[in-house]
Amino acid sequence: MAPSAPARPRPPRSLELAIVEEDDLRDEGAYVALGYYDLDLTGRSAKGAEFNQCRFNRTDLSGGSFVKVSLTDCLVEQSNLANLRGDQSSLVRVALKGSRLTGLQWLDGLFRDVTVRECRADLTVFRAAQFRAVVFEDCNLTGADFTGADLSGTVFTRCDLTGAQFSGAKLDGARLTGCTLAGIGGVAALAGATIGTEDLVALAHVLAAALEITVE
Repeated sequence: MAPSAPARPRPPRSLELAIVEEDDLRDEGAYVALGYYDLDLTGRSAKGAEFNQCRFNRTDLSGGSFVKVSLTDCLVEQSNLANLRGDQSSLVRVALKGSRLTGLQWLDGLFRDVTVRECRADLTVFRAAQFRAVVFEDCNLTGADFTGADLSGTVFTRCDLTGAQFSGAKLDGARLTGCTLAGIGGVAALAGATIGTEDLVALAHVLAAALEITVE
């Protein structure tokens, strides 16, 4: 069964430019159809905030903290989310492109109808997260931690997954094509996934190492 394609974010009828003085992140904040362009929002924290039909372009959200925050029908482009920590937070119909996600932690969260393209997402942590109709394309996911995540039906295309950890994860119906799989952990979790033929050689070495088989 082919994985479901993510639904696209629904655009707002009109977009108003956000101003830090008025639209800064705050607990229980409700943000609708705002464009966060070229703004420095480093180190911000928010609990229970909701972003609907918002656009983040060249915005710096690095080092922040989100708790039970939701982003719905949002676009994130050329932005910095490095070392942002999200707990029990959700992305629904969200597209991320050309952004830096290094060290992002999205713990026990939800990804539904999400596309992640051309992003630097090394050392990210998605422990116990749920993925539904999610695509990672042309991303650097080296050292990413998917421990205990439900990745059923998730698509990885041309991604570098060197050293990624999948222990306890579920990948039923997932698809990996043109990916680098050297040194991945928890390889047994790939049961039920579809792997491209070009990835089999690297995967064979990983499986051999996991089973303590010597390859001559």
